[in-house]
Amino acid sequence: MTQANKNIFYILMILAMAGWGASWVNAKVLSSYINEYEMIFLRNIFTLITLAPVLIITKKYFYINRHSLVLALLASIIMIVYLKCYFLGTMHGTASLGGALVTTLIPINTFLIMALFYGKKILRRDIFALILGAIGVLTMLNIWSFSYEEVFSIQNMYFLGASVLWPALTITSSKISKTSPLVFIFYMYIISTILVSVFFVDFELVNYKAFDSIFWINILVLSIIATTFATSVYFIGVEKLGTNEVSSFIFLVPFFAIILSIIFLEEKVHITTIIGVILTIIAVKILNNITIFKKKKVEQ
Repeated sequence: MTQANKNIFYILMILAMAGWGASWVNAKVLSSYINEYEMIFLRNIFTLITLAPVLIITKKYFYINRHSLVLALLASIIMIVYLKCYFLGTMHGTASLGGALVTTLIPINTFLIMALFYGKKILRRDIFALILGAIGVLTMLNIWSFSYEEVFSIQNMYFLGASVLWPALTITSSKISKTSPLVFIFYMYIISTILVSVFFVDFELVNYKAFDSIFWINILVLSIIATTFATSVYFIGVEKLGTNEVSSFIFLVPFFAIILSIIFLEEKVHITTIIGVILTIIAVKILNNITIFKKKKVEQ
């Protein structure tokens, strides 16, 4: 990939991270129109419609083997529970805290799960990073207020649940074989759509008359921008640029979530949230050995 193409792709990655940050704002707005299962159904429908052409254009097509299909079923169940926590946490709490807390805690929880269950070696720097990350998370939860009700509020519990479920989803997805990640996601959306349609959504009770322009803007942004576009760009980026380089862009998500929450929802963001985000980002950088600013090679 030429430098010019890389620069274009970097811009696309920034837009993708903005989409992921905006998804927390979208969920907050949508919570006044529909419940979590209706959100999953509608989001998935529009995602499937827009993701199918991406698979054709990128020549991934729709092949999936039996092993990956079974994993897609398991991943679909995990994703439904994750989205339930994501939606209800945002509904009861704030989009800014959800976007900041969950996004920064996910890589830390992923590291811990890999260390506890898959034998990943923990170095001294990792212990320091985990302690720093714990302090950052506790700061975002505002534990220093020493208020039991505030720290263990229902929204915080949903956010913490989401931060554990996403690593479980990621690890499950990593076990696929001979199947493109985008194809795997496509089938995961199909299965989860069928599951919520059959078991959780009562289409006769959906208040379709309440679906105004604000609703449609948010559901389309959540589906097309935050899911199809952002997910496609991310996985294509992993394929073209590598996981380490693409992972550094994820640090933008909590800041986009906070900024967009202030702009569109007029949320008041506590200084503890900002400090906590910075501490956890430093922790994630150390844990994953991510280089944000690369040194240019000096020509001899």
